[in-house]
Amino acid sequence: MQVNLTGRTALVTGSTQGIGAAIATALARSGATVAVNGRTSDSVTAAVKRLRAEVPDAEVVPVAADIATGEGAELLPEVDILVNNLGIFEPRPALEITDEEWRRYFEVNVLAAVRLTRAYLPGMTGRGWGRVQYIASDSAVVIPAEMIHYGMSKTALLAVSRGFAKEAAGTGVTVNAVIAGPTHTGGVEDFVHELVDRDLAWDEAQRVFMRRHRPQSLLQRLIEPEEIAHMVVYLSSPQASATTGAAVRVDGGYVDSILP
Repeated sequence: MQVNLTGRTALVTGSTQGIGAAIATALARSGATVAVNGRTSDSVTAAVKRLRAEVPDAEVVPVAADIATGEGAELLPEVDILVNNLGIFEPRPALEITDEEWRRYFEVNVLAAVRLTRAYLPGMTGRGWGRVQYIASDSAVVIPAEMIHYGMSKTALLAVSRGFAKEAAGTGVTVNAVIAGPTHTGGVEDFVHELVDRDLAWDEAQRVFMRRHRPQSLLQRLIEPEEIAHMVVYLSSPQASATTGAAVRVDGGYVDSILP
């Protein structure tokens, strides 16, 4: 399937590394003008340079802004594709998570996405076309004992996505959540080594992690960020016009369910 997003503008939050960077690159390959977002000018400049090296003819807009603070509500005047990817995670014993940490996870992982949706959804519905996506996680469904505050925030994104899909009903705008499974990123490498053994080589640490902490994965390996990006590009496309209000899984079969 050839996806052509020429003429569309996409904003991918938290897109200087990991899943966000892979999504930005994949959307650029499909012809979209892509706004790369990060908190600092240096991180955004470096990410834009890497993207242009991979996609030399890419149309890229650097956007340095900490959207968790609310300033991201007016990053660009108009967006056709909004990918709410920004998220934080960290393992914490359940009974040691403070009120401040609960609030921070809600602010960064949920409320930042709500603000941007509120900012851009009216324009999309007015033009009769648009795509809003929330990068959720298997942790939204299978709450991890080692970071229930993170799981809570991703569960909230599923509710937010379904609710805004109803708000956009009949307008030509689709709103969906992508349930990403355990994914191989730099941050996850640190997380895996912290839970397993920092002295193990990465390939062995990954195998031990999947066996001990994610044994229900049918892939039995971490997912690569590009595999998540493929789904995001499809959901951003005209071909996905009948998919809305959905929580689409790219989880390697991690969630033990026959439903999407």
